[in-house]
Amino acid sequence: MPYLESNTEEKNLGLELFYTSTPGIKGRLKKTPDDFIVTERSIKVEPISDSALATRDPSLALYTYAHVKSRNWETNRLLQELSKQLGIRQDKISFAGTKDKRAVTTQLISFEAPAENVKAINLEEVEVFGIVVSPRVLKIGDLFGNDFEIVITDLELSENELRENISATEEHLAKLNGYPNFFGVQRFGVIRPVTKDIGKLIIQKRFEDAIWFYIAHPINGEPKKDFETRAEFERCWDFEWAIRNYPRHLNFERILISYLIAHPEDYIGALDRLPKNLAIMFIHAYQSYLFNQILSARIREGLPLNEPVEGDIILPVDDYNLPVHKTWIPVTEQNYQKLTKQCRKGKAFVSGVLYGNESIFAENEPGELERKVIEKEGITHDDFIISNLPKISSKGSRRELLAPVHNFGFEVRDNIVKMQFGLIKGAYATTMLREYMKTEIRNY
Repeated sequence: MPYLESNTEEKNLGLELFYTSTPGIKGRLKKTPDDFIVTERSIKVEPISDSALATRDPSLALYTYAHVKSRNWETNRLLQELSKQLGIRQDKISFAGTKDKRAVTTQLISFEAPAENVKAINLEEVEVFGIVVSPRVLKIGDLFGNDFEIVITDLELSENELRENISATEEHLAKLNGYPNFFGVQRFGVIRPVTKDIGKLIIQKRFEDAIWFYIAHPINGEPKKDFETRAEFERCWDFEWAIRNYPRHLNFERILISYLIAHPEDYIGALDRLPKNLAIMFIHAYQSYLFNQILSARIREGLPLNEPVEGDIILPVDDYNLPVHKTWIPVTEQNYQKLTKQCRKGKAFVSGVLYGNESIFAENEPGELERKVIEKEGITHDDFIISNLPKISSKGSRRELLAPVHNFGFEVRDNIVKMQFGLIKGAYATTMLREYMKTEIRNY
């Protein structure tokens, strides 16, 4: 069947088409941060008991957990400011999942710092509550999902048209039991969608070019001062000029610039100065782009997302009905019927490859689609081994092709649409909303 094609900007991120052919409502997300409320469904933290604390080896670390509610904070910048206030290194702060910047978000964070210091955190538009001390550190992925309350503004359709279009898209997606689990535009940068390009340069071992792309390479649509500064640096390539002129809010760019003033041409060392979660984000963004291309190709070829074909690789679910990414089940003629039933019941998910140095392709037609995308990019498994920066090497994995939606509801009034829903961890709200809105990236 023919699918509605995306705009050029989305195609450049691998989001090549829409699954639904229903009319979009257009509109705008995040006119203010309060229009996009994200509440993490966090793991339960077991506090350390007084008796265990009394007998515990004092050389072992304890971790202070807190729910952190922030408004309009980018995750890496928030962690940087928290580390300054607490007087600890940024790698002593852990979180379960990255959140949107232009939003009001509540998430669980652990600190290798005393509880009284965490209680005393004082940052603008940041609230800290629910403090618990535990012997285990929080890790990436230690969450169940996220709940969203979202307002879509700047709508031009009548209220009846909005209801009809939303209901038509909801009905179409209900037959799929979810929506295509693309990585959203935030993965690549909404204003400066350069993370995937930097990631590819890094795996190609073109470290100087990667730094140039991050520091310079002005993008239309970013703030005028930022654009002009990047453009001038691109022209002069003068780090002394850059450290005097780069805006303070471009703090990670300034970290790279400062390092390269002190250590000329040590581009690997400069990248190593970035926080690990930021540096590896570049690699993950490139892997996400490849995944988006593979998912687009599968939809275009008419292969199902909510049930397997022979050759697929299936992810079972855990006790919380979340896909288990470390257990892969190849679909064969013998187990096809059983696995199809499991997928239809939401007890298993069809997967696509997140390509890395230990990736395994599917077989048959699904595998051919995966291989074609990788071959077109001209990359191999070994490219994801970054021997100079082992902390950002990536083994790869597999990701569910379908994202289920829980408790979806919407309200139309006063020329706005309010939506509420829950998603599993790793799924992007904007990817679901693009099926309803069918608008430009700049409106996300």
